[in-house]
Amino acid sequence: MAEIAPLVSSNANALILDFDIIAHNMANVSTAGYKRRVNGFAAALDAQMAQATRATSADVKVYQAIDFSQGPLERTERALDFAIQGKGFFVLETAEGLKYTRNGTFSTDATGQLVNSEGYLVAGKDVSPILIPPGVDLRQLHVTPQGSISHDGVVLGALRIEDFGDAENQLRPVGASTFIAPAGLSSTTLDDAVVQQGFRESSNVKIMEELVGMITVSRLYEANMRFLSAKKDLGASLMSVAMG
Repeated sequence: MAEIAPLVSSNANALILDFDIIAHNMANVSTAGYKRRVNGFAAALDAQMAQATRATSADVKVYQAIDFSQGPLERTERALDFAIQGKGFFVLETAEGLKYTRNGTFSTDATGQLVNSEGYLVAGKDVSPILIPPGVDLRQLHVTPQGSISHDGVVLGALRIEDFGDAENQLRPVGASTFIAPAGLSSTTLDDAVVQQGFRESSNVKIMEELVGMITVSRLYEANMRFLSAKKDLGASLMSVAMG
């Protein structure tokens, strides 16, 4: 699981952030290649409350993270749908630089170049971008497990698959299923990647886990609001006594 950044916040605000992240995950349960966001505040707060310890914003930290675990592979039988089995990311060439994704739902543009759903060029390993000549029957495309694309025995290119190893936790999301690498972060081109044609990787969001998380966050938020209300009432009572 990739850690984004540690934050410290008030209990209520942190729980609202937890709720927003869970809602975002649930909204992307059907987004191909989506990697669930994780926020550790509610779990930490719940654990402290279960142990009957005093949990405050000073001793409970919020950790936002991305869970890069692989989602289920869904068979589509579509010629330009690809899924990576195991580690690695497809590489996209954009005006802002290289981007990385696990969403291998591709198509061709007006010039025959392989692109993703946003129109970004799909990078090739040796020749880039990958060009599908006009008139080629896409149903006759053959893609090897290593990502080499050919038609009628002629190699058209190979999908470039990059791996960041343990450093993938430094990738930053710039869309539902797209990431960028910070300056200086290097990757390795995988020659032994396993690519499956006619499949796509589904979101790794597990809806029941998110629902349980949402219930937990809601319960903790309500408990926190009751505590704040009681604290306010106590303060008002003490002030009333002090003023006679």
